Amino acid sequence: MEDSQKKKIAILGSTGSIGTQALEVISSHSERFEASVLTAQNNFELLIQQSKIFKPNAVVIVNDDHYEKVFDALDPFDIKVYSGINALNSVVQMEEVDLVITALVGYAGLQPTIKAIEAGKNIGLANKETLVVAGELITGLAKENRVNIYPVDSEHSAIFQCIVGEFHNRIEKIYLTASGGPFRGKDREFLANVTKEQALKHPNWDMGAKVTIDSASLMNKGLEVIEAKWLFGLKPEQIDVIVHPQSIIHSIVQFEDGSMKAQMGLPDMKLPIQFAMTYPDRYRSDFPRFDFLNYPQLTFEKPDMNTFPNLGLAFEAMNQGGNMPCILNAANEIAVDSFLNDKVGFLRMSDIVHECMQSISFLKNPTYEDYVLTDQETRIKALEYIN
Repeated sequence: MEDSQKKKIAILGSTGSIGTQALEVISSHSERFEASVLTAQNNFELLIQQSKIFKPNAVVIVNDDHYEKVFDALDPFDIKVYSGINALNSVVQMEEVDLVITALVGYAGLQPTIKAIEAGKNIGLANKETLVVAGELITGLAKENRVNIYPVDSEHSAIFQCIVGEFHNRIEKIYLTASGGPFRGKDREFLANVTKEQALKHPNWDMGAKVTIDSASLMNKGLEVIEAKWLFGLKPEQIDVIVHPQSIIHSIVQFEDGSMKAQMGLPDMKLPIQFAMTYPDRYRSDFPRFDFLNYPQLTFEKPDMNTFPNLGLAFEAMNQGGNMPCILNAANEIAVDSFLNDKVGFLRMSDIVHECMQSISFLKNPTYEDYVLTDQETRIKALEYIN
């Protein structure tokens, strides 16, 4: 395939868990894809390594302190090097980009995703917080600019794969599956003393620190519930969560005739990443194959929202709407960062989120500027609760 016909991919957050796996997919199908833009926040060393291998058109190191090191390393390779938030917002609009994979962690993904959509770029969405914070704004912009948003989260990719060919049929309900994390079945007395090292040991998935802690507290599933509402145009009562410890069934769609479709496979993020990049086609892969005989039992149970209140808080935020999911997200980002830095205990994270949801001003119909102010105000308030 000629280089001009290859799909040109921009990976925001190429040095993180999703970003590195997206590059593995590109490498496996180098005749069809090329990495046109790579970005990183701080990990300049890995960004340099990746750039020397994939020869992107441009790279962005968001932290200005590392600009000279990246520039000096890549100047001989004729790769454009930029730094800062404004550069991140600009590169997604480049003509040399067909698909933007937003693999940034947290609120940081919102603005570049907006800029990419405004430039008419299709989105491979791995940054769930973008839709959590501003789902109505993002989906409205995507519709206005005729942009497709392809989900990269394994659960949302599963739902998407189940409704391919079913777009004219009404969804009655979806079930997002959760592994339950490393503390499934534990009580609050146990959780009161867990360490970050314990929380970072996920039983099935290899993810970055923030997402892994969110998974342990069930906040990750709560964020996914809100994301699903916007991705698939659902009402809150159409979304349910079921704990499935084996992580083989990635999610389920129930149609109004009662029929259910599930998407299954071994836990491997490269599959949903590849599907987002190749849709509507499926490309051959060498990913490990599922064998039923290795999993003689697939089990399911109800999530324990008394022990893990974050999931209930997320449902509450989704039901309220407005800027409440933005409050939930900002408070959680501060809480998780504080837990990872040994400033608060595991159970305190939920308390911080709840306290912020009670104290920050609620806005029913927020603008983009309102989201920005809500995010800032919530972070300040959360830090006050911690300190």
